[in-house]
Amino acid sequence: MFHRIGPAAFKKDLTNIRAFCERLGQPELKFPSIHIAGTNGKGSVAHMLAAIFTASGFKTGLYTSPHYRDFRERVKIDGQFVPKKQVVEFVDEHRTFCEALKPSYFEWTVALAFDYFAKEKVDIAIVETGLGGRLDSTNIVTPLLSIITNIGYDHMNLLGETLPLIAGEKAGIIKPGIPVVIGETHPESRPVFEQKAGAEKAPIVFADQHFKAVLIKKTDTHATYEIKKDGQTIFESLSLNHLGDYQQKNLSTVLQSIETLEQRYPALLPAGRLNVTDGLYFLKKYSGFLGRWEFISLKPRILCDSAHNEDGIRMAMEGLKQMTFEKLHFVLGTVNDKPPAKLLALLPTDATYYFAKANIPRGLDANVLRQAAVAFGLKGKTYASVRHALAAAKRKAGENDLIYVGGSIFVVAEVV
Repeated sequence: MFHRIGPAAFKKDLTNIRAFCERLGQPELKFPSIHIAGTNGKGSVAHMLAAIFTASGFKTGLYTSPHYRDFRERVKIDGQFVPKKQVVEFVDEHRTFCEALKPSYFEWTVALAFDYFAKEKVDIAIVETGLGGRLDSTNIVTPLLSIITNIGYDHMNLLGETLPLIAGEKAGIIKPGIPVVIGETHPESRPVFEQKAGAEKAPIVFADQHFKAVLIKKTDTHATYEIKKDGQTIFESLSLNHLGDYQQKNLSTVLQSIETLEQRYPALLPAGRLNVTDGLYFLKKYSGFLGRWEFISLKPRILCDSAHNEDGIRMAMEGLKQMTFEKLHFVLGTVNDKPPAKLLALLPTDATYYFAKANIPRGLDANVLRQAAVAFGLKGKTYASVRHALAAAKRKAGENDLIYVGGSIFVVAEVV
Protein backbone atom coordinates (compact mmCIF):
# COMPACT_ATOMS: atom_id res chain seq x y z
CA MET A 1 0.00 0.00 0.00
CA PHE A 2 1.16 3.54 -0.75
CA HIS A 3 0.92 4.42 2.95
CA ARG A 4 3.72 1.93 3.73
CA ILE A 5 5.78 1.34 0.60
CA GLY A 6 5.21 4.41 -1.56
CA PRO A 7 5.10 4.85 -5.36
CA ALA A 8 5.25 1.12 -6.16
CA ALA A 9 1.71 0.81 -4.79
CA PHE A 10 0.26 3.79 -6.70
CA LYS A 11 -2.11 2.95 -9.56
CA LYS A 12 -2.66 5.63 -12.19
CA ASP A 13 -5.93 4.25 -13.44
CA LEU A 14 -9.65 4.45 -12.60
CA THR A 15 -10.61 1.06 -14.04
CA ASN A 16 -10.51 -0.85 -10.74
CA ILE A 17 -12.41 1.69 -8.68
CA ARG A 18 -15.11 1.96 -11.33
CA ALA A 19 -15.45 -1.83 -11.45
CA PHE A 20 -15.55 -2.06 -7.66
CA CYS A 21 -18.18 0.67 -7.33
CA GLU A 22 -20.21 -0.89 -10.16
CA ARG A 23 -20.40 -4.03 -8.02
CA LEU A 24 -21.51 -1.89 -5.06
CA GLY A 25 -24.34 -0.30 -7.05
CA GLN A 26 -22.49 2.96 -7.79
CA PRO A 27 -22.62 4.42 -4.28
CA GLU A 28 -20.75 7.55 -5.42
CA LEU A 29 -23.96 8.65 -7.19
CA LYS A 30 -26.09 8.37 -4.05
CA PHE A 31 -24.87 11.35 -2.02
CA PRO A 32 -23.88 14.96 -2.77
CA SER A 33 -20.17 15.62 -2.38
CA ILE A 34 -17.44 18.24 -2.32
CA HIS A 35 -14.15 17.14 -3.89
CA ILE A 36 -10.81 18.58 -2.72
CA ALA A 37 -7.31 18.37 -4.24
CA GLY A 38 -4.10 20.31 -3.64
CA THR A 39 -0.48 19.93 -2.59
CA ASN A 40 -0.98 21.34 0.92
CA GLY A 41 -4.05 22.33 2.91
CA LYS A 42 -6.55 19.91 1.42
CA GLY A 43 -6.85 17.96 4.68
CA SER A 44 -7.38 21.15 6.68
CA VAL A 45 -9.98 22.47 4.24
CA ALA A 46 -11.75 19.10 4.22
CA HIS A 47 -11.95 18.98 8.02
CA MET A 48 -13.11 22.61 8.29
CA LEU A 49 -15.88 22.09 5.75
CA ALA A 50 -16.95 18.83 7.41
CA ALA A 51 -17.09 20.56 10.81
CA ILE A 52 -19.16 23.43 9.38
CA PHE A 53 -21.68 21.06 7.80
CA THR A 54 -21.92 18.96 10.96
CA ALA A 55 -22.39 22.10 13.09
CA SER A 56 -25.18 23.08 10.69
CA GLY A 57 -27.14 19.87 11.26
CA PHE A 58 -26.08 17.96 8.14
CA LYS A 59 -25.14 14.30 8.40
CA THR A 60 -21.63 14.69 7.02
CA GLY A 61 -19.28 12.07 5.60
CA LEU A 62 -15.55 12.81 5.54
CA TYR A 63 -12.99 10.85 3.54
CA THR A 64 -9.31 11.75 4.07
CA SER A 65 -5.87 10.13 3.93
CA PRO A 66 -3.51 8.98 5.24
CA HIS A 67 -4.29 8.03 8.81
CA TYR A 68 -2.13 8.43 11.91
CA ARG A 69 -3.07 5.73 14.40
CA ASP A 70 -6.27 4.06 13.28
CA PHE A 71 -7.22 3.13 9.72
CA ARG A 72 -10.77 4.30 10.46
CA GLU A 73 -9.60 7.93 10.71
CA ARG A 74 -9.96 7.91 6.92
CA VAL A 75 -13.72 7.32 6.94
CA LYS A 76 -15.91 9.33 9.32
CA ILE A 77 -19.46 10.58 9.71
CA ASP A 78 -19.91 13.66 11.91
CA GLY A 79 -16.40 13.14 13.28
CA GLN A 80 -17.03 9.50 14.30
CA PHE A 81 -14.95 6.66 12.83
CA VAL A 82 -16.57 4.02 10.65
CA PRO A 83 -17.33 1.09 13.02
CA LYS A 84 -14.79 -1.75 13.06
CA LYS A 85 -17.61 -4.21 12.38
CA GLN A 86 -18.46 -2.34 9.19
CA VAL A 87 -14.87 -2.57 7.91
CA VAL A 88 -14.59 -6.30 8.68
CA GLU A 89 -17.94 -7.12 7.04
CA PHE A 90 -17.08 -5.07 3.95
CA VAL A 91 -13.80 -6.90 3.45
CA ASP A 92 -15.39 -10.31 4.06
CA GLU A 93 -18.21 -9.62 1.63
CA HIS A 94 -15.97 -8.51 -1.24
CA ARG A 95 -12.85 -10.58 -0.64
CA THR A 96 -13.43 -13.14 -3.42
CA PHE A 97 -14.35 -10.47 -5.97
CA CYS A 98 -11.26 -8.46 -5.09
CA GLU A 99 -8.89 -11.41 -5.26
CA ALA A 100 -9.63 -11.36 -8.98
CA LEU A 101 -9.81 -7.57 -9.40
CA LYS A 102 -6.69 -6.90 -7.28
CA PRO A 103 -7.57 -3.35 -6.21
CA SER A 104 -4.97 -1.29 -4.36
CA TYR A 105 -5.25 -0.53 -0.66
CA PHE A 106 -6.43 2.97 -1.55
CA GLU A 107 -9.07 1.65 -3.98
CA TRP A 108 -10.40 -0.69 -1.28
CA THR A 109 -10.65 2.26 1.09
CA VAL A 110 -12.39 4.61 -1.35
CA ALA A 111 -14.93 1.91 -2.19
CA LEU A 112 -15.52 1.23 1.51
CA ALA A 113 -16.03 4.94 2.21
CA PHE A 114 -18.44 5.52 -0.65
CA ASP A 115 -20.43 2.38 0.20
CA TYR A 116 -20.63 3.43 3.87
CA PHE A 117 -21.71 7.00 3.05
CA ALA A 118 -24.40 5.73 0.67
CA LYS A 119 -25.77 3.16 3.12
CA GLU A 120 -25.79 5.68 5.96
CA LYS A 121 -27.55 8.21 3.69
CA VAL A 122 -25.25 11.12 4.47
CA ASP A 123 -26.54 14.55 3.50
CA ILE A 124 -23.14 15.44 2.06
CA ALA A 125 -19.64 13.93 1.86
CA ILE A 126 -16.38 15.87 1.89
CA VAL A 127 -13.92 13.85 -0.21
CA GLU A 128 -10.18 14.53 -0.21
CA THR A 129 -8.04 13.19 -3.05
CA GLY A 130 -5.18 10.92 -2.11
CA LEU A 131 -2.61 11.99 -4.68
CA GLY A 132 -2.96 14.22 -7.73
CA GLY A 133 -6.52 14.37 -8.94
CA ARG A 134 -7.09 13.31 -12.53
CA LEU A 135 -6.38 9.62 -11.91
CA ASP A 136 -7.04 9.55 -8.18
CA SER A 137 -9.56 6.89 -7.17
CA THR A 138 -11.83 9.52 -5.62
CA ASN A 139 -12.26 11.18 -9.02
CA ILE A 140 -15.35 9.17 -9.89
CA VAL A 141 -17.59 11.55 -7.93
CA THR A 142 -19.53 14.34 -9.61
CA PRO A 143 -19.45 16.90 -6.81
CA LEU A 144 -21.42 20.03 -6.03
CA LEU A 145 -18.08 21.85 -5.87
CA SER A 146 -14.46 21.13 -6.72
CA ILE A 147 -11.69 22.74 -4.64
CA ILE A 148 -7.98 22.92 -5.39
CA THR A 149 -6.17 24.44 -2.42
CA ASN A 150 -2.76 25.14 -3.97
CA ILE A 151 0.07 23.72 -6.06
CA GLY A 152 3.58 22.91 -4.87
CA TYR A 153 6.35 20.41 -5.37
CA ASP A 154 5.42 16.99 -3.98
CA HIS A 155 5.26 13.48 -5.47
CA MET A 156 7.00 14.86 -8.57
CA ASN A 157 8.01 11.33 -9.63
CA LEU A 158 4.30 10.61 -10.05
CA LEU A 159 2.70 13.94 -10.95
CA GLY A 160 5.36 15.79 -12.98
CA GLU A 161 8.49 17.85 -12.45
CA THR A 162 7.02 21.31 -13.03
CA LEU A 163 4.22 23.28 -11.37
CA PRO A 164 2.13 23.42 -14.60
CA LEU A 165 2.37 19.62 -14.94
CA ILE A 166 1.39 19.11 -11.29
CA ALA A 167 -1.42 21.65 -11.72
CA GLY A 168 -2.63 19.71 -14.75
CA GLU A 169 -3.00 16.58 -12.65
CA LYS A 170 -4.87 18.44 -9.89
CA ALA A 171 -7.07 20.18 -12.48
CA GLY A 172 -8.31 16.74 -13.47
CA ILE A 173 -10.98 17.02 -10.75
CA ILE A 174 -12.64 19.95 -12.58
CA LYS A 175 -15.90 18.62 -14.02
CA PRO A 176 -18.25 19.96 -16.74
CA GLY A 177 -20.36 22.81 -15.37
CA ILE A 178 -19.30 22.21 -11.74
CA PRO A 179 -17.94 25.33 -9.99
CA VAL A 180 -14.33 25.22 -8.85
CA VAL A 181 -12.60 27.20 -6.10
CA ILE A 182 -8.83 27.65 -6.31
CA GLY A 183 -7.25 28.55 -2.97
CA GLU A 184 -4.07 30.33 -4.07
CA THR A 185 -3.28 32.30 -7.19
CA HIS A 186 0.07 31.29 -8.68
CA PRO A 187 1.35 32.63 -12.02
CA GLU A 188 2.42 29.18 -13.23
CA SER A 189 -0.71 27.27 -12.26
CA ARG A 190 -3.41 29.90 -12.84
CA PRO A 191 -3.46 29.56 -16.66
CA VAL A 192 -3.69 25.76 -16.33
CA PHE A 193 -6.74 26.01 -14.08
CA GLU A 194 -8.40 28.71 -16.17
CA GLN A 195 -7.89 26.75 -19.38
CA LYS A 196 -9.31 23.54 -17.91
CA ALA A 197 -12.27 25.37 -16.32
CA GLY A 198 -12.96 27.14 -19.60
CA ALA A 199 -12.91 23.88 -21.54
CA GLU A 200 -15.33 22.33 -19.04
CA LYS A 201 -17.51 25.47 -18.79
CA ALA A 202 -16.91 25.32 -15.04
CA PRO A 203 -17.25 28.64 -13.15
CA ILE A 204 -13.89 29.36 -11.48
CA VAL A 205 -12.94 31.69 -8.63
CA PHE A 206 -9.62 32.26 -6.83
CA ALA A 207 -10.26 32.54 -3.09
CA ASP A 208 -7.25 34.70 -2.27
CA GLN A 209 -8.48 37.36 -4.70
CA HIS A 210 -11.49 37.99 -2.45
CA PHE A 211 -11.00 36.68 1.09
CA LYS A 212 -8.30 37.51 3.62
CA ALA A 213 -7.87 36.28 7.19
CA VAL A 214 -5.94 38.53 9.57
CA LEU A 215 -4.71 36.98 12.82
CA ILE A 216 -5.86 38.89 15.92
CA LYS A 217 -4.83 36.66 18.83
CA LYS A 218 -4.04 33.12 19.95
CA THR A 219 -4.83 31.09 23.05
CA ASP A 220 -3.63 27.54 23.85
CA THR A 221 -6.51 26.12 21.79
CA HIS A 222 -7.78 28.73 19.33
CA ALA A 223 -6.58 31.29 16.81
CA THR A 224 -8.90 34.25 16.23
CA TYR A 225 -9.06 36.09 12.90
CA GLU A 226 -10.65 39.13 11.36
CA ILE A 227 -12.09 38.10 8.00
CA LYS A 228 -12.27 40.53 5.10
CA LYS A 229 -14.00 40.05 1.79
CA ASP A 230 -13.02 42.43 -1.01
CA GLY A 231 -11.58 44.75 1.65
CA GLN A 232 -14.71 44.80 3.83
CA THR A 233 -14.82 43.12 7.25
CA ILE A 234 -17.40 40.30 7.31
CA PHE A 235 -16.26 38.66 10.58
CA GLU A 236 -14.71 40.88 13.23
CA SER A 237 -13.75 37.84 15.27
CA LEU A 238 -13.77 34.27 13.93
CA SER A 239 -12.14 31.63 16.15
CA LEU A 240 -10.57 28.45 14.77
CA ASN A 241 -9.80 25.43 16.95
CA HIS A 242 -6.34 25.16 15.38
CA LEU A 243 -3.16 27.18 15.83
CA GLY A 244 -1.21 26.74 12.56
CA ASP A 245 -0.43 30.10 10.93
CA TYR A 246 -0.88 28.49 7.50
CA GLN A 247 -4.60 28.17 8.25
CA GLN A 248 -5.00 31.81 7.22
CA LYS A 249 -4.81 30.67 3.58
CA ASN A 250 -7.05 27.68 4.18
CA LEU A 251 -9.69 29.85 5.87
CA SER A 252 -9.93 31.98 2.73
CA THR A 253 -10.45 28.83 0.67
CA VAL A 254 -13.13 27.53 3.05
CA LEU A 255 -15.06 30.83 3.16
CA GLN A 256 -14.95 31.23 -0.62
CA SER A 257 -16.21 27.65 -0.93
CA ILE A 258 -19.11 28.34 1.45
CA GLU A 259 -20.08 31.47 -0.49
CA THR A 260 -19.91 29.62 -3.82
CA LEU A 261 -22.06 26.78 -2.49
CA GLU A 262 -24.69 29.14 -1.06
CA GLN A 263 -24.86 31.13 -4.31
CA ARG A 264 -24.96 28.06 -6.56
CA TYR A 265 -27.37 25.90 -4.54
CA PRO A 266 -29.77 28.28 -2.73
CA ALA A 267 -32.43 25.58 -2.32
CA LEU A 268 -30.01 23.20 -0.61
CA LEU A 269 -27.98 25.86 1.21
CA PRO A 270 -29.84 29.15 1.68
CA ALA A 271 -27.47 31.96 2.66
CA GLY A 272 -26.60 31.77 6.34
CA ARG A 273 -27.72 28.13 6.69
CA LEU A 274 -24.16 26.99 7.26
CA ASN A 275 -22.93 27.62 10.78
CA VAL A 276 -19.36 28.73 10.06
CA THR A 277 -18.74 30.16 13.54
CA ASP A 278 -19.58 27.01 15.53
CA GLY A 279 -18.04 24.68 12.96
CA LEU A 280 -14.64 26.35 13.15
CA TYR A 281 -14.75 26.95 16.90
CA PHE A 282 -15.46 23.24 17.52
CA LEU A 283 -13.33 22.00 14.61
CA LYS A 284 -11.70 19.06 16.40
CA LYS A 285 -14.93 17.95 18.12
CA TYR A 286 -16.97 17.94 14.92
CA SER A 287 -14.37 16.57 12.50
CA GLY A 288 -11.81 14.61 14.53
CA PHE A 289 -8.97 16.77 13.16
CA LEU A 290 -5.61 15.35 14.28
CA GLY A 291 -1.85 15.68 13.89
CA ARG A 292 -1.44 19.02 12.12
CA TRP A 293 0.31 21.70 14.20
CA GLU A 294 -0.91 20.02 17.37
CA PHE A 295 0.48 20.44 20.88
CA ILE A 296 0.50 17.02 22.52
CA SER A 297 2.07 18.42 25.71
CA LEU A 298 2.48 21.84 27.26
CA LYS A 299 5.06 20.82 29.92
CA PRO A 300 7.36 20.45 28.10
CA ARG A 301 5.83 22.02 25.01
CA ILE A 302 5.75 19.35 22.29
CA LEU A 303 4.46 20.41 18.90
CA CYS A 304 3.64 17.80 16.23
CA ASP A 305 3.17 18.79 12.62
CA SER A 306 2.68 16.63 9.54
CA ALA A 307 4.19 19.09 7.02
CA HIS A 308 6.33 16.91 4.78
CA ASN A 309 7.02 18.70 1.48
CA GLU A 310 8.89 21.86 0.57
CA ASP A 311 5.98 24.31 0.78
CA GLY A 312 4.55 22.73 3.93
CA ILE A 313 7.88 22.74 5.76
CA ARG A 314 8.55 26.33 4.71
CA MET A 315 5.22 27.42 6.23
CA ALA A 316 5.87 25.38 9.38
CA MET A 317 9.29 26.94 9.88
CA GLU A 318 7.74 30.41 9.45
CA GLY A 319 5.28 29.43 12.16
CA LEU A 320 8.12 28.45 14.49
CA LYS A 321 9.70 31.88 14.02
CA GLN A 322 6.56 33.45 15.47
CA MET A 323 6.87 31.40 18.68
CA THR A 324 8.84 32.22 21.83
CA PHE A 325 11.17 29.60 23.33
CA GLU A 326 14.75 29.31 24.56
CA LYS A 327 16.00 26.27 22.63
CA LEU A 328 14.47 24.20 19.84
CA HIS A 329 14.68 20.40 19.92
CA PHE A 330 13.78 18.81 16.59
CA VAL A 331 12.68 15.16 16.31
CA LEU A 332 13.05 14.46 12.60
CA GLY A 333 12.33 11.60 10.21
CA THR A 334 11.49 11.39 6.51
CA VAL A 335 10.53 8.83 3.87
CA ASN A 336 13.04 7.18 1.54
CA ASP A 337 11.30 7.93 -1.76
CA LYS A 338 11.81 11.70 -1.55
CA PRO A 339 15.30 13.27 -1.60
CA PRO A 340 15.71 14.94 1.82
CA ALA A 341 17.94 17.83 0.66
CA LYS A 342 15.13 20.31 -0.14
CA LEU A 343 13.52 19.71 3.23
CA LEU A 344 16.81 19.87 5.16
CA ALA A 345 17.75 23.16 3.49
CA LEU A 346 14.71 24.81 5.13
CA LEU A 347 15.40 23.69 8.71
CA PRO A 348 16.96 25.88 11.41
CA THR A 349 20.67 25.34 12.11
CA ASP A 350 20.40 26.45 15.75
CA ALA A 351 18.21 23.49 16.79
CA THR A 352 19.34 20.22 18.37
CA TYR A 353 18.30 17.30 16.15
CA TYR A 354 17.11 13.83 17.10
CA PHE A 355 17.10 11.71 13.94
CA ALA A 356 14.85 8.65 13.75
CA LYS A 357 13.32 6.29 11.20
CA ALA A 358 9.55 6.04 11.08
CA ASN A 359 8.40 2.48 11.70
CA ILE A 360 7.31 1.75 8.12
CA PRO A 361 9.18 0.29 5.12
CA ARG A 362 9.23 3.77 3.51
CA GLY A 363 11.10 5.30 6.44
CA LEU A 364 14.55 6.71 5.64
CA ASP A 365 17.35 5.18 7.71
CA ALA A 366 18.19 7.58 10.56
CA ASN A 367 21.95 7.40 9.91
CA VAL A 368 21.45 8.26 6.23
CA LEU A 369 19.29 11.21 7.25
CA ARG A 370 21.82 12.44 9.83
CA GLN A 371 24.66 12.27 7.30
CA ALA A 372 22.59 14.22 4.76
CA ALA A 373 21.74 16.78 7.44
CA VAL A 374 25.41 17.47 8.24
CA ALA A 375 25.83 19.17 4.85
CA PHE A 376 23.20 21.71 5.93
CA GLY A 377 24.75 22.44 9.31
CA LEU A 378 22.15 20.41 11.22
CA LYS A 379 23.65 18.57 14.19
CA GLY A 380 22.32 15.81 16.38
CA LYS A 381 22.24 12.10 17.16
CA THR A 382 20.38 9.11 15.76
CA TYR A 383 17.91 7.03 17.76
CA ALA A 384 16.47 3.54 17.42
CA SER A 385 12.91 4.80 17.06
CA VAL A 386 10.79 7.95 17.01
CA ARG A 387 9.69 7.27 20.58
CA HIS A 388 13.32 6.93 21.73
CA ALA A 389 14.17 10.19 19.96
CA LEU A 390 11.26 12.00 21.61
CA ALA A 391 12.19 10.59 25.02
CA ALA A 392 15.75 11.89 24.58
CA ALA A 393 14.43 15.32 23.57
CA LYS A 394 12.20 15.40 26.67
CA ARG A 395 15.16 14.59 28.92
CA LYS A 396 17.23 17.41 27.46
CA ALA A 397 14.56 20.08 27.06
CA GLY A 398 14.35 22.89 29.58
CA GLU A 399 11.00 24.20 30.80
CA ASN A 400 11.10 27.11 28.35
CA ASP A 401 12.24 25.02 25.38
CA LEU A 402 10.15 23.71 22.48
CA ILE A 403 10.19 20.19 21.02
CA TYR A 404 9.04 19.94 17.39
CA VAL A 405 8.20 16.51 15.96
CA GLY A 406 7.90 16.27 12.18
CA GLY A 407 9.36 15.75 8.73
CA SER A 408 6.82 13.06 7.88
CA ILE A 409 3.21 12.15 8.62
CA PHE A 410 4.49 8.76 9.73
CA VAL A 411 6.81 10.25 12.36
CA VAL A 412 3.90 12.22 13.84
CA ALA A 413 1.70 9.12 13.75
CA GLU A 414 3.95 7.39 16.29
CA VAL A 415 3.52 10.05 18.99
CA VAL A 416 0.06 11.65 18.63
